[in-house]
Amino acid sequence: MESLKPSAEVRLAVSHCFQTLSKSTDSKDIPAALQKLNSYLDEGPESPTTSVHRAEFRRTHFTRSLQFLVNNIQADWFHKLTATQRTELWDSLFLRGPPEQALLVLMEGIGQLSLSSGLDHLVNITEKFLQSGRLTDLLWSYCLETAPSDSPQLRETLLGRIVALPDLTANRLHPNNKPLFLPQQYYPLLAAEMLTALDRTCQALKDGTDCSLTFMAQTLGKVCIQGHSTVVLAVLVPHLSMCTCSDMVWQRICWKLLENVPQRWMDSVLTGLVEAVRGPDALGRIIGNLVLTNKKAQFVITHKLLLLQYKYETQTLRVVLGYLAADRDRRPLLIQVLRSLSQAWANPSAVKHTPVEQQLYVSKALLLSVALLKDSELLELRSELLQCLLGGMQSHLDSSVLRIRRMGMVVGECLSSRMDISGTKLKFEYDQDEETQELLSLITHTTGEDTEPDLNTRVDSPQETNQETASGQNVSSQNPSKCQPSCTDPDSDLDSDDELTPYDMSGDQEISQASPPRYIRDCLETLISSEDPVRVELSLKAAEGLVRRNVFATKEISVQLTKVLLHMEDKYSIKSFVALRQSTMVAIVVTDCIPVTQYLTTEFYSLNYSLRQRLDILEVLALAAQELSKPTSNKSRPPITAVADLTPYPGDNPVHWRQIVEKRIQSKTKRLSKGATQTPAVASPNRYAPVAGHFFFPLLSNYDKPQVTFDLLGSDHLVLGRLIHTLGLFMHLAVNAPIAAQMGRALLDFVWAVRYHVDQTVRRGVLFAVCAVFISMPSQNLLVDLSDQLFETRSWLADVAEEDPDADCRSLAVQSLVLLDKSLKKQLQDPQAPSLESGS
Repeated sequence: MESLKPSAEVRLAVSHCFQTLSKSTDSKDIPAALQKLNSYLDEGPESPTTSVHRAEFRRTHFTRSLQFLVNNIQADWFHKLTATQRTELWDSLFLRGPPEQALLVLMEGIGQLSLSSGLDHLVNITEKFLQSGRLTDLLWSYCLETAPSDSPQLRETLLGRIVALPDLTANRLHPNNKPLFLPQQYYPLLAAEMLTALDRTCQALKDGTDCSLTFMAQTLGKVCIQGHSTVVLAVLVPHLSMCTCSDMVWQRICWKLLENVPQRWMDSVLTGLVEAVRGPDALGRIIGNLVLTNKKAQFVITHKLLLLQYKYETQTLRVVLGYLAADRDRRPLLIQVLRSLSQAWANPSAVKHTPVEQQLYVSKALLLSVALLKDSELLELRSELLQCLLGGMQSHLDSSVLRIRRMGMVVGECLSSRMDISGTKLKFEYDQDEETQELLSLITHTTGEDTEPDLNTRVDSPQETNQETASGQNVSSQNPSKCQPSCTDPDSDLDSDDELTPYDMSGDQEISQASPPRYIRDCLETLISSEDPVRVELSLKAAEGLVRRNVFATKEISVQLTKVLLHMEDKYSIKSFVALRQSTMVAIVVTDCIPVTQYLTTEFYSLNYSLRQRLDILEVLALAAQELSKPTSNKSRPPITAVADLTPYPGDNPVHWRQIVEKRIQSKTKRLSKGATQTPAVASPNRYAPVAGHFFFPLLSNYDKPQVTFDLLGSDHLVLGRLIHTLGLFMHLAVNAPIAAQMGRALLDFVWAVRYHVDQTVRRGVLFAVCAVFISMPSQNLLVDLSDQLFETRSWLADVAEEDPDADCRSLAVQSLVLLDKSLKKQLQDPQAPSLESGS
């Protein structure tokens, strides 16, 4: 019974204090009772209580005492206390006792109290709690394991209060929240408190004291999993990186800290850490060989960051792969990662079904991995890399997306140059942009430095030296008289030609012996039979102008001339050959629309045509339809009589005298308002609407009949995507045309069969065509003619907008949904509007 005496004494004393605070009316008893409670928190030899009593109070009665104070914060005796008494007797109980218990009571009180002065007082105490470093005391107590043993539920509650303090206070105090409780201030403060606790841990380990980092690791994991890893690690990582450079104790602390992070939070911690460090060396010092001992960490580093996610910058890839390559024990993981990346890059299904951004991310990782290999490792993996190179390039070059094809070319060049197969290297012709230049640089620039360059020292690079030399040469070339005064002959001033102004020859043209044709038939004969490169070039340049000026002569030979141009090849390397040939064919279609359109649409499905010629047919028809849909202007027509320009007499005034008088009157006349000065636009008929069916319907025939050299629904998906896009353009240009409803129904029936095509170019064309249908078809026709398909179409568009891997497809699907909803809403709100307008 003797062992129960201290606990009984403390319990009786605390109960007596509670009774005094609740029932006493003497103003002197209240401070005495509070002073008695504070005496159990006093440390040192001068304390009136024994260490056994203080420990019992902290363990059993401290939380109950704080809860009693919070529950009586509106009592009369609390308001009778002076400001000094509140600070020294009431507030000190929250700021001097066990910090974990005080924080839990404070957060519980803030959540329970209504808006009042008592709530404001608790908020102020919580602010003082954070500012006085009590979070450091809390973390340090768990590092020393001096905190009372708690249950997993209590520890989880405490972690939740520490990590979610900004959310809890914002929900309760908004809009009167304290600035310190905001996330942008609280989480850097929490990170700084964690660093202080880690500093104490380091010193304690050096002094021979055992410490535990379990609670610290749980706090770090909880913060990161709730989305605050960027803010917290931005404070932690620079300090840890600097401390681990030369101190092995700090490295052990970091390794142990990350080892104790719970598995369910390891992903978010490592992801934020990889993004926060400056280089692979810093990452290696902080996490050590964690990937070898922790399966979750190995999965995140070697698989998730490289193959599953693709939102990170190139520097993150350098850090991850450089970390794997920096240590001999981790290099087998680098080989494993390289095999996985090569398989992913060469997978034909991945090329078709994954976003372009992810394919670019995998390509960067593959090039960085290959660049980090040693020669001996590269020799062992040569056969696997060669197989990856051949299969991956085939998959990329077969893609209809230019960006993917270019990516395959660049990666193929880099891999072949790194493997040095039989001394031969692949070389492709492609336009370089920032993306290709970055890929080319990855095969050589592989290191990520942790140190910052010294701003006070400057070393001139060879490029800068060359630039300075070149600039010096430019200066000397601009001032020859200053740089070379002795090289000139003194007698040369007499014969100097410096005062003579050079003749401007920029507008001179090369005189050709051959003359351009003046008639369209002569142009046709030259293109058919002539072998003279000069005559052929002149005829091709003059063809478009002759077609547009001589309409009647063009109609006689329009189909024949189109056939010649369609089969014409650039045998003489004529400048702008493709543009000249295309513009001439467009002019022929515009001039003699129906016969030439029938010929081109028939030849599109004929035998013995290359894919390039079929694409040319689609481009010509699309450009011609656009030109026909535009209003005609008299300014674009060539002058009928253009004989010779007569030189006017110098005394003649080209401006008529009536215009001069009118200008003088206008300048001296004051008007309060002025009407429209521009003449209204002259209405002109739409030349495309009557012939829209000739462009559209023939291209919908025979698409499902594979030819010997042409399989539209098979391997020729590039042509299929361009065909659907062209049909969508025809549909868009046919807006307000009588045939628009019939075209819309036919187009939806056509694209519905290929809406789930594996190629993203085809899917983009399908969605563009659907957008064109919703724009061009009248809203009443959508409800009447397509009522059975609208629900299924809307469901399909919603699935595409959420799940399609291509960003353009998702964007087009959203636009289609908006257009469909807008059209249906307009029709349902005013269903009689179209009929009234037609009746009027």
